[in-house]
Amino acid sequence: MFSAVNSLIFSMPLDLTEIKPFLPDFNMELLQVIAAEGNLMDVPAGMEILKEGQYVRMIPIVLQGLVKVFTRVEEKELLLYYIGSTQSCIMSFSAGLSQSPSRIYAISEEPTMLLLLPAEKINKWLREFPALNDLFFKQYNLRYTEMLDTINSLLFGRMDQRLYQYLQEKSRMKGEKVLDLRHKQIATELGTAREVVTRVLKKLEQEGKIRQTESGIEIN
Repeated sequence: MFSAVNSLIFSMPLDLTEIKPFLPDFNMELLQVIAAEGNLMDVPAGMEILKEGQYVRMIPIVLQGLVKVFTRVEEKELLLYYIGSTQSCIMSFSAGLSQSPSRIYAISEEPTMLLLLPAEKINKWLREFPALNDLFFKQYNLRYTEMLDTINSLLFGRMDQRLYQYLQEKSRMKGEKVLDLRHKQIATELGTAREVVTRVLKKLEQEGKIRQTESGIEIN
């Protein structure tokens, strides 16, 4: 898979009018700095935005679309969290600041517009612009909570609870009540077997929590 975030092949110069509506808390000076140093990138669904083990030169902020962030545990993929509009990947932020290899990888769930900020400039900008500092501080709090929830779910949660919470979260992030998902995709993102997902979905359907149709999985 092509890793997009460190490449500017498909990136575009920035126009203030394009990014300002997404970042209303950023003052004009910060927006002008970002426009001069950053880039925009449109990526299709299913593109690997960040590869595990690579060094992060550009830190992404999602302006539109949805990105899912994974890690690998004992050769299994594990979904950590989603990144929605005006959110960033705090793990890539940390890797970019520390100049260490990324421990996660990220894939676009749907067509996505990314704002790419040069990692080498971020430390300076954080000191100069409180709004940028505030954005990443909020992301740290959000992702820390989400990863604790993931760990608790893995250690103590039943699979039916994990699967139903996964469907609810994906429905919320995509803004869709009916999700076009394959059992194999769900199994991959939850780090389990497809047969387990099929069995648990049937149980959830019997409990009236979901409905499986030709269009997808409907959350009741």
